[in-house]
Amino acid sequence: MGQGTADHGVAELQRRLVAFAAARDWQPYHTPKNLVAALSVEAAELLEIFQWLTPEQAERVMEDPESAHRVADEVADVLAYLLQFCAALGIDPLAALAAKIDRNEVRFPAKRRGGEGGEGGESGERGESGEGGEGGAGEEGAEEGVRKAP
Repeated sequence: MGQGTADHGVAELQRRLVAFAAARDWQPYHTPKNLVAALSVEAAELLEIFQWLTPEQAERVMEDPESAHRVADEVADVLAYLLQFCAALGIDPLAALAAKIDRNEVRFPAKRRGGEGGEGGESGERGESGEGGEGGAGEEGAEEGVRKAP
């Protein structure tokens, strides 16, 4: 298969990851708990690349071939474990993301133009893409007019 993203749909990548693990008899280790732990570790490895960079250095991280390669590899590791986690639990990651965006568009309306800020349009209130599970402090706080930062 080619390297381009057009060659790789999410379902195909999940199938390849499951087959890769099966060919190595790794399925007993690929429990939801282990996969989400591995996902967390890989996300921390991605963070480590940026840990001591200034904001300006972080903006230019992809200009250096060595750091660009490290970032791309860690992004791939994070995505691989997320896709395997979703496969293990029967979650369609694109459907889950679309549903979350739909909910956030309702919870956090866009700021009105012309200085007329509506509820949810106040400075600093944005929808989250990586917030914890539904029903957590962010959900309850939003109902009371207090919003958790993304």
